[in-house]
Amino acid sequence: MKYTILPHTDLKVSEICLGTMTFGNQNTEAEAHFQLDYAVERGINFIDTAEMYPIGGNEHIFGSTERYIGTWLAKNKHKREELVVATKIAGPNRGMSYIRQPLDFSKKSLHEAVGLSLKNLQTEYIDLYQMHWPERVMNMFGKRGISDIDHQWQDNILEVLTTFDGLIKEGKIRHIGVSNENPWGVMKFLNEAEKHNLPRIATIQNPYSLLNRLFEVGLSEICMRENVGLLAYSPLGFGFLTGKHLNGIVPESRLGLFPHFTRYTNENCFKVTKMYQDLAHSLGLTLTELSIAFVHHQKFVISTIIGATSLDQLEENINAFDVRLTDAVLDEINTIQEKIPNPAP
Repeated sequence: MKYTILPHTDLKVSEICLGTMTFGNQNTEAEAHFQLDYAVERGINFIDTAEMYPIGGNEHIFGSTERYIGTWLAKNKHKREELVVATKIAGPNRGMSYIRQPLDFSKKSLHEAVGLSLKNLQTEYIDLYQMHWPERVMNMFGKRGISDIDHQWQDNILEVLTTFDGLIKEGKIRHIGVSNENPWGVMKFLNEAEKHNLPRIATIQNPYSLLNRLFEVGLSEICMRENVGLLAYSPLGFGFLTGKHLNGIVPESRLGLFPHFTRYTNENCFKVTKMYQDLAHSLGLTLTELSIAFVHHQKFVISTIIGATSLDQLEENINAFDVRLTDAVLDEINTIQEKIPNPAP
């Protein structure tokens, strides 16, 4: 396993991050603990979760993911200092009123969310605390087209950073990051932090895969010039880039269980995934190996978040990081991208 340092921090993280949003719905507590055990055995020290998880959650299972990680951490207290645990506060506009009211990033909400996550995770501190998506309404999660700016949102980024500064000084969180952000948001957080000597965002967690390379436009340059690391999520496009859905959505899969997640199920996704699968097979690779290797190859990716519902899937995903792609193969990938660019924005 290779490791790197999150930008502007002292956090040493594995190049693979274990995503956990299946814990508590698709995976039982025992299965979650098996995955955590196996991941750590393979050298993974970076665990990502969120207060809103598990995926497909509701008021009855809300917070289960953090709680399952918490019971595992309680059994492995001797490993806590070696681990980097990341979680996220849910923002507004997602119809999850059972989490808290209002869903915002006010000082009150941030303190409540951090306190609950610390309790659920059974830990005294959170290594990386992220805003799951912005407070303002903007294009994300597959939304296309030009939309007017959110005139209802009042710029409170200075207030948010000031609150984070207090939480860091209290020892409850160590560093901060954003997620599902755009270039303006990243630069605004960086500028306010520099101007007022406040905590600097270390990371951005956004989707990045063969089906969604929008990060390359704008955000990649910011990350490389300003030294912000991408935590790439959905490198397999909700499992679509394993190829298992090419003959129809598998009923017991994530896409089958949660059909409202339509980002990866349009006609162009089917077309281009078949093209990537043919390329992978011509190279003697699986589509999973090609897809993960492509994401891992990018210089702006600091760690790639992988998730699985079984140990076999987890093992396959981890092993895929051993694959290296040549410039010739990358050229072939780019040729396919040009034919059907970013079908899953």
